[in-house]
Amino acid sequence: MIKGPNEHTIAMIKDAIRDGLRAVKNVYDDNCVVDGAGAFEIAAYNNLKSYRDNIKGKQIMGIDAFAESLLIIPKTLAENCGYDVQDTILELINEDKKNKNVHVGINCSEKGMISPSKQGVYDNYIAKKQWLHIGPTLAQQLLLVDEIMRAGKNMGGGHGAGEM
Repeated sequence: MIKGPNEHTIAMIKDAIRDGLRAVKNVYDDNCVVDGAGAFEIAAYNNLKSYRDNIKGKQIMGIDAFAESLLIIPKTLAENCGYDVQDTILELINEDKKNKNVHVGINCSEKGMISPSKQGVYDNYIAKKQWLHIGPTLAQQLLLVDEIMRAGKNMGGGHGAGEM
């Protein structure tokens, strides 16, 4: 039933159909969704920034880095829509701070904001849960590799092959 001008196009169509069906299956299995259009990330960013005010020490830097990393999705959405990224993100952050009861996301149809839940724009819960778990895990692994490399250099193992 799938037709296209070449095998590559047919493969892309099959992948898109499979992804769409998987998204529907995930919603059915989880019985849960989160606000889309970058609203979840903006709300999480604001919550982390307010939580940060109660923390002292080096942990503040980790919280800041994680909060900033959450903004990559709304920044990418804004850029793909052709909007000024910084203005759009600042606008969303300020609007979310003002109105805690309704989350705001990027309106990709026309410049401005939307309430994703009112517009029916949602993301899969399981997808958000997985990337929220994998991001810090990958960062931890990278830091561990960095520590191992540093320890190797300190032990005198920094010589290349053939050097004596």
